[in-house]
Amino acid sequence: MNNIKILEANNLTLMSDCLNIRKKVFIEEQGVPEEIELDELDKSSFHAICFLNNHPVATGRLIKVSENHFQIGRMAVLKEYRKHGLGKAVIDFLENEAIETGAKTITLHAQEYVKNFYLKSGYYEKGNVFLEAGISHIEMYKNLTD
Repeated sequence: MNNIKILEANNLTLMSDCLNIRKKVFIEEQGVPEEIELDELDKSSFHAICFLNNHPVATGRLIKVSENHFQIGRMAVLKEYRKHGLGKAVIDFLENEAIETGAKTITLHAQEYVKNFYLKSGYYEKGNVFLEAGISHIEMYKNLTD
């Protein structure tokens, strides 16, 4: 992989890139209803967009839950670009933003089939498997002050 660039999606063009990736991954590939995938939290979240050779290929968002607790969500990498470290790059970018904004802990709802990806990134499982949008998930967390 060469020429990877991750930015905050802070304008309409970059935000559109994020939403297009999410639509391809969650709505088209996984069958999540659009009314569930696109929600009100998009307006108040910090969004990251990952480019590979100037092509948008991955995204994720960060939600401030409380003063020192943030949540990562809507992590998506286009199918043909998976397993090349792009998701890890987006996670690192979002974690750094959370730390800079005062986060002490970060949580996420991982689709069960990719929980090992998050385990390798330092996250721990919390609680039992649950359904979200008809897909098995597990809550995971990471202490950012360790």
